[in-house]
Amino acid sequence: MTSTTTNDIPWNKPVRQHRSFGDWVSTAIINSLIALIVLAVLYPLWFVVISSISDPTAVSSGAVGLLPKDITFDGYIKVFTDASIWIGYKNTLIYSVVGTALNMVVTIPAAFALSRREFKPRRVILFLLSVTMFFSGGLIPSYLLYRDLDILNTMWVFILPGAVSVYNLIVARSFFETSIPEELHDAAQIDGLSYGGYFLRIVLPLSSAILAVVGLYYFVGHWNDFMTGLIYITDDAKQPLQNVLQKLLLINQSEGGANIGAVDQQRIADQIKFGVIIVSTLPLLLLYPFLQKYFNKGVMLGAVKG
Repeated sequence: MTSTTTNDIPWNKPVRQHRSFGDWVSTAIINSLIALIVLAVLYPLWFVVISSISDPTAVSSGAVGLLPKDITFDGYIKVFTDASIWIGYKNTLIYSVVGTALNMVVTIPAAFALSRREFKPRRVILFLLSVTMFFSGGLIPSYLLYRDLDILNTMWVFILPGAVSVYNLIVARSFFETSIPEELHDAAQIDGLSYGGYFLRIVLPLSSAILAVVGLYYFVGHWNDFMTGLIYITDDAKQPLQNVLQKLLLINQSEGGANIGAVDQQRIADQIKFGVIIVSTLPLLLLYPFLQKYFNKGVMLGAVKG
């Protein structure tokens, strides 16, 4: 049996669109602008990477442009030989994984409930939740509340206060309202499924895009959380990575002068600074490409209706 291609179909001949000079100029301008935007976004990241392995003197003198110069890994050696880095990594990983799991368990069912039209108080509840996006209790009341809950200086201060993000809740609710047909619920009822069964066996398998988006939002928020460790944690063994890296940077800027000169001290601090940026962002940079396709789709679907 011979296969038929589109070129063999007489009524489906390929048509080459005629492009005028103005079209070519417009395309060239658009492509140039896109290239400039991509370069403006990528070059700072590339500069940090090459600066972290270049000689600090070359970086400070402006000799490092597109490629590393006088390659050295002293900054990374100083970062990774500090035992507190691995404690910070472990703490941040635990806080991020446990915190994101709790966020998803609370946020996704709540968003599904608020998307159901038969749930009458949903607009009142959503309004009250939205108020918290603009008004908060403030730092001192929050501190007193966490003290009374006895979660100060524990991992739960990273997890429980932010169990629900109202923004993520609204995004997920909009997804369920606009992307899950009501007819599916009618069919599930005919088949005898309860609300729980409908949610677990039909809605969740169809919601992989929004699950990936909301999960990534939460994970990045936990990973980059700096203020919680700074304000509510005094035990160094429970500090997250961001706070450990900040302390490491400050120590090398302030205490190195006892043995070396001020210039060398600043050179080491600069190299550690670039190494710290790479160490703190590398896990998320490695994770994002695997979630990118879900991220784009989920954000667009969730943004259709607010």
